[in-house]
Amino acid sequence: MIQPKFLPFALPDIGEDEINEVVDALRSGWVTTGPKTKQFEADFAAYIGDGVEAIAVNSATSGLHLALEAVGIGAGDEVIVPSYTFTATAEVVRYLGAHPVCVDVDAATFNISPAAIRAAITPKTKAIMPVHFAGLACDMDEIIAIAREHGLKIVEDAAHAMPTLYKGKLIGTLDSDVTVFSFYANKTMTTGEGGMVVSKNKDIIARCKVMRLHGISRDAFDRYTSTTPAWYYEVVAPGFKYNMPDTAAAMGIHQLRKIDAFLAKRETLAARFDAELADLPLILPARPTDAGSTHAWHLYPVRIKPEAGISRDDFIAQMAARGIGCSVHFIPLHRQPVWRDGYQLTREAFPVADAAFEAEVTLPLYTRMTDDDQSRVIAAVRGILGQ
Repeated sequence: MIQPKFLPFALPDIGEDEINEVVDALRSGWVTTGPKTKQFEADFAAYIGDGVEAIAVNSATSGLHLALEAVGIGAGDEVIVPSYTFTATAEVVRYLGAHPVCVDVDAATFNISPAAIRAAITPKTKAIMPVHFAGLACDMDEIIAIAREHGLKIVEDAAHAMPTLYKGKLIGTLDSDVTVFSFYANKTMTTGEGGMVVSKNKDIIARCKVMRLHGISRDAFDRYTSTTPAWYYEVVAPGFKYNMPDTAAAMGIHQLRKIDAFLAKRETLAARFDAELADLPLILPARPTDAGSTHAWHLYPVRIKPEAGISRDDFIAQMAARGIGCSVHFIPLHRQPVWRDGYQLTREAFPVADAAFEAEVTLPLYTRMTDDDQSRVIAAVRGILGQ
């Protein structure tokens, strides 16, 4: 019997348009930050709308670091983050000598709990970093109200949330200070590696732009393409090396043009999973409950109920035996040695996040998935769960 090919957890959806644009960048002789990056930034800002400006970076992690630095986070400050997130959300806080304060999440959405935010605020708290888990927006009205009440900055980790609507407004246009998107290989759109910092605040954008490239007062592209001698520059701050190259931006130009079609495909896949897995001993992903809100469906996370009679780990192993890749989102920060030991975090302090981790498995969902691919996933899940 011929075994079917392995079905991965995620695959990027890259076509000839992206390939040709990357080749054009290579042939142009300008492969670092240049005209294609500028076009991608302009196109992205136009897509998000509402007067935002956009700064392309080499990863969302870089973008979060720049964003926190730009809003003034420094040594000894505290930044509230969810425990149920990837380590990048917390590590960028430490880059600045500040401290991530982990809090629990909502039981339905896995998004940061506003009540937990309120309980964690101290005189040292300077910012909140909500993470829009899986592509579903946090309770931003409540988070914004808390921030205004206490004079806190908001840096949105929107690595999963391109494009997500919150009550009719795209993530990136809300009344937060700055938003950071990810274009990692498995995200809803990709540049291979990369990210975008978005803000309506011109001072934040200006600071990010300077700090993105060594703290230099002028873009290298502007200096090297000037028609008059423009060799002089000034280093005005000890910056970083976080710029996006044109070879990556070339992919992003066309990925952005496809994002609405990508979203429609993800919505179709999620709806079919919802319909065909509804009778199983699973907790299916939360959906938006507010009018005008949407889900980006970066991930399709389910939880295995106790009555299923199988552990999460055994379920993943049996899916792999059937040639299907799954993942877990996330191993919470309070279980990771660096945060657990460094900040004396216990499982008991994060009951919701801890229980979610024990049961969560992320099923494959990506735009290159065919009907037959999805049928394989559904049949495997049903077979393992005895249905």
